[in-house]
Amino acid sequence: MKLFGVDVGGTFTDVIFSDTDNRLTAIHKVPTTLDDPSTGVIQGILELCEGKNIDKAQIDHVFHGTTIATNAILEYDGAKTGMLTTKGYRDIIHIGRHQRPQNHSIMQDIPWQDRPLVQRRHRLSVTERMGPLKDQVIMPLEESEVRGAVATLKKQGVESIIVNFLFSYINPAHEQRVKEIIEEEYPEAFITISSDVSPQFREFERFTTASINGFVGPKVKNYIQNLEQRLKDSGIAAELHIMSSNGGVATPKTVSEKPVNTLLSGPAAGILGGAWAGELTNREKLITFDIGGTSADIGIITGSGYSESSARDTWIAGYPVMVPMIDIHTIGAGGGSIAHIDEGGAFKVGPKSAGSRPGPACYGHGGSKPTVSDANVVLGRIDEYNFLGGEMQIYSNAAYKVIDELAGELDLSRERTAEGILQIMNNNMANAIRERTVQKGEDPREFSLVAFGGAGPLHAVEVAKILNIPEIIIPLYPGINSATGLLTTDLKYDVIKTEFMLSTNMDFSGLNADFKGLESQLVNQLKEDGITENDIQVARSADCRYAGQGYELRIDLSGDVLDEVTIIEAFTNFHESHKAEYGHHFMESAIEIVNIRVTGMGVMPKIEKQKIHHDHQLEDALLKTGETTFNINGNLEKVETKFYQREKIPAGAEFQGPCIVLQKDTTTVIPPDCTASIEEYGNMIIKVGV
Repeated sequence: MKLFGVDVGGTFTDVIFSDTDNRLTAIHKVPTTLDDPSTGVIQGILELCEGKNIDKAQIDHVFHGTTIATNAILEYDGAKTGMLTTKGYRDIIHIGRHQRPQNHSIMQDIPWQDRPLVQRRHRLSVTERMGPLKDQVIMPLEESEVRGAVATLKKQGVESIIVNFLFSYINPAHEQRVKEIIEEEYPEAFITISSDVSPQFREFERFTTASINGFVGPKVKNYIQNLEQRLKDSGIAAELHIMSSNGGVATPKTVSEKPVNTLLSGPAAGILGGAWAGELTNREKLITFDIGGTSADIGIITGSGYSESSARDTWIAGYPVMVPMIDIHTIGAGGGSIAHIDEGGAFKVGPKSAGSRPGPACYGHGGSKPTVSDANVVLGRIDEYNFLGGEMQIYSNAAYKVIDELAGELDLSRERTAEGILQIMNNNMANAIRERTVQKGEDPREFSLVAFGGAGPLHAVEVAKILNIPEIIIPLYPGINSATGLLTTDLKYDVIKTEFMLSTNMDFSGLNADFKGLESQLVNQLKEDGITENDIQVARSADCRYAGQGYELRIDLSGDVLDEVTIIEAFTNFHESHKAEYGHHFMESAIEIVNIRVTGMGVMPKIEKQKIHHDHQLEDALLKTGETTFNINGNLEKVETKFYQREKIPAGAEFQGPCIVLQKDTTTVIPPDCTASIEEYGNMIIKVGV
């Protein structure tokens, strides 16, 4: 199998090729084309094919991580959207839960009010009302009102229509009928019904999730269609699959219908790439640490795998989202993060970024503000002649200029200012890791830090020192780790149904029937996507809580049939999960099954383990020696530092810091008190304080 993984970042588009039959791997990076990311995707694939003599007509699969949906939300640049809802519930997506994001602030941003996904004039209500009991109809759907409302929205020029009815998560019949009417009256519109996207209770979150889907839908659909056509026009007949937020890939058709599932497309692939690096070196407890040009993404992997976000803490750009997502924490900290003095006189770094254009001053594209990358250049940690494998020039004088300007405002030396920028950046990221570990009862000292992204290996050791993490793993291709992660996953879909069933009144026949129905739905979808029955795997889970609680915990369910024996096992697991999460449990309390879930996976071809082979010695990898500035016991010292070319470092090699390891996709900094070694599959292991 010949596989391509392509991940679009804010600065670069990363490409990896894997020939699983011949165990060959190649990588490439091109600047992201922000106006149309598909241009960079095609460019990256074709350039790698040409450079490595790959027959583009023989490519079997292209796996793609996209930021289209994410950027549309972050930049508030989506479609003109309309909404049809139950009478009396027009303002649910404005009112929310009567809770402000910051309880005691009178000056705060409330996204769903300040930047509504659907303007109020485009929110129309119609007569209908399902009851909370199954098949209960309190008010029949008034179809004439629906047709009139659709005509109004069409006249207003909306591109996308969302249908949000109050009890559609129990009975979607009215929403499905309205979808049919819209297709008759306004077939050009992008249509979203909430019972398709997120058939769960909690109307504010469900309405908002559907609204996000409608808001980003036309842009994502157009992008996917354009990319498919451009691949064909370029002579690439490979199957295209898109990364979803749940850690699996999906077909273009599925993504075009439910683009809300791609909001964490790129970061999710990064988690998978980090897990792959851990597997290659037999580590299970991992903190993934992905730093790009704009942001840093942090994920936690334990022996049971990565965790998914819960309904109580899943937000994108301040909007609540109820779709399956890997639990990823993102902060505004990257190579392009701008260092500045705020209005109160505090020295800060980020969250504003210079992006890819103009980018950091050292890129030579006109950047005029000091960034993290400029600070690394000033301290000698980025080699101006070996950046991006020598394909991109670094302008050190431009970095000195912008750092000197900031140093003048701070009344500090150039080096002290640059070091201050890195210290602030590193502590910001360490604090973010504490939130995901210490504050959740995990000890970061028991984990390995997997550092990747273009800037992750530059900062990993210093962040690990702050948290007393003893070991850092740098993957073979850290700068394209998210693209690598794309080649490690499967086709994956999730379906959910709200149940509301108490442990004191179990209906096993109804519960098993509902599970069977969800499984049949998933199996049919996977078969439609070309997956054979032998390659389909199905897993069950349930969202549970103690009766009277407001939020749930997810537990896995074993076996094909739930009965009195298997449900006791499940509830025991819930008690244990509750104690692990909150520090206590209530063994005598009734447990409520709120939602049941089924996850279906279709096995896809994957990248395979490849041992690295070198005829070189460590001395052959030495490019030069030079001075690099390090903070040693609170003092800035210029230290003679070795610069190695990573591609020439043989497996089994061990070397002592201080040294800088250069490769095309990133730079790794190894301070004086650390040692590094290369393992058989190419991972670099850095031991702190050895």
